[in-house]
Amino acid sequence: MNKREFIKLTGLAGAAVLSGPLSGLANTSATVKTNYDDPKAPFTLPPLPYGFDALEPNIDKQTMEIHHDKHHGAYVKNLNEAIANTPYASLTLEQILKKVGNAPTEKAIRNNAGGHYNHSLFWTLLSPQKTTPSEKLKAAITKDFGSWEAFQQKFNDAAKTVFGSGWAWLIVTPGKKLAVINTPNQDNPLMTNLVKDQGAPILALDVWEHAYYLKYQNKRPDYINAFWNVINWNEVEKRYKAAVS
Repeated sequence: MNKREFIKLTGLAGAAVLSGPLSGLANTSATVKTNYDDPKAPFTLPPLPYGFDALEPNIDKQTMEIHHDKHHGAYVKNLNEAIANTPYASLTLEQILKKVGNAPTEKAIRNNAGGHYNHSLFWTLLSPQKTTPSEKLKAAITKDFGSWEAFQQKFNDAAKTVFGSGWAWLIVTPGKKLAVINTPNQDNPLMTNLVKDQGAPILALDVWEHAYYLKYQNKRPDYINAFWNVINWNEVEKRYKAAVS
């Protein structure tokens, strides 16, 4: 994707948001409601738990604003439209992810439910304040990957080798082991019918170009390296404890 295509995509996503009820959302709330816990539709766009510029210089203000308001906003709007008057409208977001399949009629639900869940999770995994993994989490990572450095390399490789757009994940498998995987597009490890390697996601990195193109252009490895500076390890730890309990 070149710069012209990026701007075109951003404009299309922005138009989708501005034409719906999400227009004018303020980035003022200090507490994020994790919308993937909402009982059912209509789903709403969660505000960021920090300012658009809070992650600079690692992730720039303009990218965060476009990424959150335009791209994530469009996923929410399109998801509500896709599930309207279908059995999916009575399900939670996680239930939708576990039920959705590969049928052409479910493509919009698959893409937009994944996009909403993945981004809602992603915002909580970023922090303006420096955090560090606990000794318990580091020990678990060392046990399952051999070393902390081996884990970082595996995660970086997973993010780098996504062909086109997608995500890198650290998950807790059903066997309570840690594993690194990647998924294409907006798929995630909760999609029982679609993803081979399933589990509870505790760390995620968006490697769609709209997540980094304005600052890093085609230098995805630089963006991946910067990501390690803004991980919210407190949130990762919380999700790890919930997954293994």
